[in-house]
Amino acid sequence: MTDILLADDHHIVRQGLKSLLENEPHFRLVGEAGDGIEAVRLAERLKPDVLITDVMMPGLSGLEVARQVTKNIPKTRVVMLSMYTNDAYVFEALKNGASAYVLKDSQASDLIKAVREVAAGRRYLSPPLSEISLELYARKMKSALDDPYDLLTTREREVLQMVAEGRTSIEIANRLFISPRTAEGHRANLMRKLSLQNHTDLVLFALKRGILPLDQ
Repeated sequence: MTDILLADDHHIVRQGLKSLLENEPHFRLVGEAGDGIEAVRLAERLKPDVLITDVMMPGLSGLEVARQVTKNIPKTRVVMLSMYTNDAYVFEALKNGASAYVLKDSQASDLIKAVREVAAGRRYLSPPLSEISLELYARKMKSALDDPYDLLTTREREVLQMVAEGRTSIEIANRLFISPRTAEGHRANLMRKLSLQNHTDLVLFALKRGILPLDQ
């Protein structure tokens, strides 16, 4: 039996995926999450075999969810759902620990196959994505300069997304169970590390990194 945690911020999408997964005899849905922070907390508590997460999630992006979950719960394999086909998103997802990348316009059977593959310890890319194109992209990235985003702590990444979403220091503090002053400190640190001057710079950075959707 494969235990699955499902994370998507759209309730109707979760319901459709839930029905699809529950029709498979060897799949068991053990939990649902509506945002990235909840997804990480549920994964740490439930320790599912597979986490299926949308790449765009409020609170914490699916990319950061994948990074935290695969780091803290190595046995949990992550399947990333996305509407984005460009190599940058796929590469970032795999770099952050995802084992599969499934396009949202794929057939239902594609997601089922992805879950089975990652549960068996293999990697899966939804057609027309290919290992060859990702390898070429990875080579190009190796020649690039060091990424300052890699210098951010987990907490700073969480604060970055919530600031980009327009949340206040008090709202961030309540969401992360920290003080507003601590939230402001994290914001100042991440702004310095990323050489950002103002909130507009921060939002543009979040859009470029795929932390916020391009239609934000």
